[in-house]
Amino acid sequence: MEKKYSKNVGREMVEKAGVNVDLLINKLKKAAAAEFTTYYYYTLLRMHCTGLEGETVKEIAEDARLEDRLHFETIAPRIYELGGELYRDLKELHDNAACSAAYLPKDPTDTKAVLKVLLEAERCAVRVYTEICNMTAGKDHRTYDLSLAILHEEVEHEAWFQEILEGRPSGHFRRRAPGEGPYTQKFRHIE
Repeated sequence: MEKKYSKNVGREMVEKAGVNVDLLINKLKKAAAAEFTTYYYYTLLRMHCTGLEGETVKEIAEDARLEDRLHFETIAPRIYELGGELYRDLKELHDNAACSAAYLPKDPTDTKAVLKVLLEAERCAVRVYTEICNMTAGKDHRTYDLSLAILHEEVEHEAWFQEILEGRPSGHFRRRAPGEGPYTQKFRHIE
């Protein structure tokens, strides 16, 4: 039996500001699904980064991987606050993710190929959060704040992988702790 909940003021205010909340929830669910699947795939990609070259990639992939888990955990409560819910089935979550799966390349020992997969995943995330920020700017302050914080980190992740792959300076500095999430840590729900 489906429970009926009363409408909350937070959702009502977002609707009054002109946001299609059902569309927003759908975008947030797809973004959360992408973060969750990326966390899984980055675990595999990281494990295949071996040797001296792979060790550098492994460390940076680990930061991005843990921050992607934090992104999932940051978005999930907002979906419920707006009256949505997460996927009940992992296959549905995987298939509806906003970004393509970050599969291992044909040659999983090719560190450059692994880096290309990582880079493309981050580029997709930058597009997703830019779209959500554009949709909510000035209308849904909470979702905008969450999405902007995640966007800052996704832009950094893209720059990290570009630095290694293309020799492009990124200004990357080590995180104080793996998966620190300097922009999203204020939303941290776990310790």
